Amino acid sequence: MQHLDLQVIERALSWARDGESIWLCTVLATYGSAPRAPGALLAVCGDGRHVGSLSGGCVEEDFLERLQRGEFDAPVTALRYGGGSEDGGVHAPHVVLPCGGILDVLVERLPATPETLVHLEVFHATLLGQRPLLRCVDLDDGRRHFLSDDGTGPRVVRDLQRRTVQLRIGPAARLIIAGLSPVSEACARFAQSLGFEVIVCDPRDEPHRDTALDGIERQRVLPSQFIASGACHAATAVVALTHDPRIDDLALIEAVRTPAFYIGVMGSQRTSQARAERLRRSGGLSDADIARLHMPIGLDLGSKAPAEIALAVMADILRVQRGKARDEL
Repeated sequence: MQHLDLQVIERALSWARDGESIWLCTVLATYGSAPRAPGALLAVCGDGRHVGSLSGGCVEEDFLERLQRGEFDAPVTALRYGGGSEDGGVHAPHVVLPCGGILDVLVERLPATPETLVHLEVFHATLLGQRPLLRCVDLDDGRRHFLSDDGTGPRVVRDLQRRTVQLRIGPAARLIIAGLSPVSEACARFAQSLGFEVIVCDPRDEPHRDTALDGIERQRVLPSQFIASGACHAATAVVALTHDPRIDDLALIEAVRTPAFYIGVMGSQRTSQARAERLRRSGGLSDADIARLHMPIGLDLGSKAPAEIALAVMADILRVQRGKARDEL
């Protein structure tokens, strides 16, 4: 599945290879209602061709008009849409967003130079690969470089004192669901709507489940086999949702050997304690391995129905992905 960031960077890289200058726009922050989240991208070349999105259209229209008037010649520009004043060096262009929100946008002018090509190629490879990076941009002179990253935390981190911004990039978020169940179905649909690449693994032949998962990738193998094949990267979450230890336990044993950022399994506190002992004794997992497992899985919302459990699971995955401790919620 090609997520939107990849489409944007592939097009920008193609334009740069053709000798076109690129304006790369990134949503830095949103306040109130806003259609796109921090980290969203828009790439534009000099003749107005563009790919990606910052809003429902009004921000893009204003930016394209101003670009055609010759604005944004500086290496980097920070804009605030929807605000009426300057804040932290962010200029307000007096465009009112229909949603009533406020949007901070970073605009980088990338000339068609060897340095730009290398930067975009690294960006592109990061989106395709398994190792997340931080893209660091100086807000005064536009200089940019990459740093290693663990892939968790907010997508955008601004340091107004140092006048820098760090943009977290990496492969598309992936969810591997071990086993078919009503909860699996609800979780798969929910995750898909949140932009995850969803893969459901179960060797059993259950046609009625296949119908419920129409449009979602299905692997007819044991989840443990699929996980062991190298399917997990640092932006992968693995959830075991069957209550069947023959499926769930083997998936967990393989998952802790990967860089997956979230590994969870469904069950009560009592069941989870028994599973932990079983995984130590029979699965050879260490205390550090057990500590990586979220069990019982999900936030404690008092969930009972499959859709409620799916909500609790995906909320907890997003919490961990964004670097939030439970006591921060």
